[in-house]
Amino acid sequence: MNIEQARFNMIEQQIRPWEVLDQAVLSLLAVVKREDFVPPAYKALAFVDTEVPLPGGQSMLEPKVEARLLQELAVHKHERVLEIGAGSGYMAALLAHKAQHVTSLEIDPALASLATVNLRRAGVMNASVRTMDGAAGLPGDAPFDVILLSGSVAEVPPALLAQLKVGGRLAAVVGQLPVMRAVLVTRSGEHAFHTVEMFDTVAPRLTGFGEPSQFRF
Repeated sequence: MNIEQARFNMIEQQIRPWEVLDQAVLSLLAVVKREDFVPPAYKALAFVDTEVPLPGGQSMLEPKVEARLLQELAVHKHERVLEIGAGSGYMAALLAHKAQHVTSLEIDPALASLATVNLRRAGVMNASVRTMDGAAGLPGDAPFDVILLSGSVAEVPPALLAQLKVGGRLAAVVGQLPVMRAVLVTRSGEHAFHTVEMFDTVAPRLTGFGEPSQFRF
């Protein structure tokens, strides 16, 4: 496989048509080596338009979803980012190139270790992975400029929204199969939040987040 040709095709044929037109994001996707964050058994899927399996039943999001979330969050160099669900560390690496610092919370110890190793090998010094349940966020380090949930939830917990700075943004994939939507929530005031539905997609469930009760009649 011609790696660079495959990377070029991913960007031009999958990501750009998905309304990812921010040149800084497109350039970053060419710089951060996605194949270095994919488990060896799935290297051939590194640039394919599909979720890539990870240990513990988790998976990397599709490249176009990762890119679109990165674009819509519009992270700046002075900003602190909290990621829930480290996975292989790839999204943390992308965020770290745009942010001051990224803290990624991962409930699965094997994935936390994998992400840490991948980030170090990629030379990403301003991202750290903590092995912990991310459902409650990281109140001791709050507030954050940006929070990203790298997976789906039934609803965004108020505890995470409370950890945003005013002007901060949170992105997540919200809903139930077969209907999920990526949303961007901006904290517009101390008690005010503005939500924009960005696009329809599906994503694996994040572990540790509650599900709405199912009523039976």
